[in-house]
Amino acid sequence: MRPMELLKSTWKAFRHDMGRNSSKTLIYTSLIVGVLALSMAAFFVRWANAPGIVTGFYRMAIATVLMALPFLKRVNSHTRPSRKGVILALLGGLAFACDLGLWTTGVMMGEVVNPTLLANTAPLWVGLGTVLIFRRRLKPRFWIGVILALSGAAFLLGIDLKRSSAIGIGSFLGLLAGFFYAAYWLLTQKGREYLDSLSYFWIAALSSTVLLTLVVLISGQSFTGYPLKSYLSFLGFGVFTQVIGWMSLNYALGHLPASLVSPTMLGQPLLTGILAWPLLGEPLSFKQVFAGICVLVGIYLVHRSHQEILDKLNP
Repeated sequence: MRPMELLKSTWKAFRHDMGRNSSKTLIYTSLIVGVLALSMAAFFVRWANAPGIVTGFYRMAIATVLMALPFLKRVNSHTRPSRKGVILALLGGLAFACDLGLWTTGVMMGEVVNPTLLANTAPLWVGLGTVLIFRRRLKPRFWIGVILALSGAAFLLGIDLKRSSAIGIGSFLGLLAGFFYAAYWLLTQKGREYLDSLSYFWIAALSSTVLLTLVVLISGQSFTGYPLKSYLSFLGFGVFTQVIGWMSLNYALGHLPASLVSPTMLGQPLLTGILAWPLLGEPLSFKQVFAGICVLVGIYLVHRSHQEILDKLNP
């Protein structure tokens, strides 16, 4: 067989295999794209070089505008959204706005890695909340995870406070953002029982935009007057992180078990840490790496135990 014919036959076989596994390929590609998009979020915030709440406003405002038409088409072709679902989406949007405002401010005050890592402690607070609400007895693995995550978080905060009060406060804001993200997660979990993914996404984004608009106005910050680089960062933050990232993750969540997607999401702060040095010149110290590993392992253990509770409650 001639080389050209061999190449053509190989390409034909590859296309055939891809056709058979296209859906699976698309699902895992969506998961990877979603994690990558969220990993880049902190860099868009820093590149924007604007007040964190302003950058957060543009993220949600751009997403709200871009997804308005698909949302309206969805509403017109289906029944009116559930009132309870709309209320939960509005509350979820408010919680996400608080999470976003605190985290973006923390990133601007300190470095990108620690606030981002601490903001991802949300599964820890969700797991603790589930234990308190349902009063379930858990295996030692859960409490080992809690101790590891909290010890790592405390160690990171201690490191940052010794370096600079501003950096320490920035990391603390990231930790506080994790509480609000946990609230958003719980509200979303309940709200998705009444609304489809697109409807919940758009209503929550609108709610976030309104609250962030009010915060920007009350704080006296400006929506305009920034250099072109800032507006390009706003655009990347809104389009790549919020629209492409969140929609990709929602698609993956609809086709993959949460037990696979959630641990994969722990790769987001890890990837942010890896990229922080080449993109921002912020290398990680050995102490940061050690504490970060403790936090991530702790979150993973808590998540697995939390998932076991949900499986028992929803057999």
